[in-house]
Amino acid sequence: MFFCMKTCINYLILLLSLSFSNAFGQAVKAEDYAVKRFKTLEISSSINPATYSYLSTEINKAKSQFGDLVIIKMNTPGGLVTTTKDIITLIGKSDVPVVVWISPEGASATSAGAIIASSAHILTMSEGTNIGAATPIGMGKDIEQKDAKAKAVNDLVALVSSLSESRGRNSEAFAKMISDAASFSAQEAMDKKIVDAITNTQVDLIKFIDGQTVRIKGKDVKLSVEKGAAVIEADMDPGQMILDIFSNPMTAYILFMIGAALVYFEFQAPGGFIAGSVGVVFLILAAIGFQVLPLNFGALGLIILSFVLFILEIYITSYGILALAGTAALIFGSLFLFRTENAYMDIQLPLILSVVGAILLYIFIVGYVLFAGATKRKDRKKFFTSKDEFAHISKYIRFEDEQHYYQVKISGETWNAKSSNRYEIKDKVKVIDQDNDKMILILE
Repeated sequence: MFFCMKTCINYLILLLSLSFSNAFGQAVKAEDYAVKRFKTLEISSSINPATYSYLSTEINKAKSQFGDLVIIKMNTPGGLVTTTKDIITLIGKSDVPVVVWISPEGASATSAGAIIASSAHILTMSEGTNIGAATPIGMGKDIEQKDAKAKAVNDLVALVSSLSESRGRNSEAFAKMISDAASFSAQEAMDKKIVDAITNTQVDLIKFIDGQTVRIKGKDVKLSVEKGAAVIEADMDPGQMILDIFSNPMTAYILFMIGAALVYFEFQAPGGFIAGSVGVVFLILAAIGFQVLPLNFGALGLIILSFVLFILEIYITSYGILALAGTAALIFGSLFLFRTENAYMDIQLPLILSVVGAILLYIFIVGYVLFAGATKRKDRKKFFTSKDEFAHISKYIRFEDEQHYYQVKISGETWNAKSSNRYEIKDKVKVIDQDNDKMILILE
């Protein structure tokens, strides 16, 4: 009896152990994924709609049945929050593994780039690179919790924490990138388990990928690189490249400032329409970038106001007060042009100071030329009102109201003139007066 009970107990234990081992085996068993083709993409500018279009097109083309794996080579200063979240969703929905490789040496994945990196199935860095500093522009530790911006920070902290946890990375370190603007070198990121490896070459990266287990759509997948796997580089199409260029905040800002300066010149010296036309073209190109960038309309209004003040300075004697006000409006407008809650981008201060300095120099030169021209015209007026100046008839224009109209040359300059007498071309005539309203000479 005792023997039977003992036998039954042992049998039950055996059954239970087999059940647990089967359940455990099913939990840890990963599906095999043979990598037959690597598709390499490159992000080397801001995160903008052109970036999303590029990644979406290429990732959706990649198919798991063909053994595709996407490598995103990243070097970005940041970008739009909305676009960043779209890219994260894109990676999360992908049926193929997505690797983010922060490279080459000197590259960085800051701001939006760091958040995108946290969603990668595999994340590696080259030596001499860094990741982090993902606090949105204008947000810091001193922000009150009830502030709307603090809510945005908390939302992003929760997002990167969740993403990094699902990939088995240090969620606390990723959270500090948002809340404290923390930044980490490649070695620091490796030590803190922010990244999976340090890979300096594409060969090193592919060797590391071979044998790794990643989680795709809730399933563990073990990667194995087949011998002779192809490496394909996929670049942006022409439309994406153009949009990417104009979506760069630096490019859009410079185009806008050049266009505004040319339109300003057209207002100061009207008639040619060349400067104004070219300026409008530059403004349209800038508008293409502004359409997809997080534009602060208050800051844009300050920049427009600055040019209005510069124009008024020409016509109103303010002893430089309007010019100083215009300069202040131009600087502050430039500083806050792309500072919104939806942005991870900013215009570098050296660029702002360079552009503002160039604009002020340009306005000074235009003002000086206009002032010198006005002074010269005033001197001309005084010069020709003196009598007994001699000129030579160069062209007969018309006869009207008992007056003959001519073009005459005097002191190397051509003037319109009129006289009650009829002269022939090359005749020497005497200037006796000037019509100041019509700026026309009166001949003897």
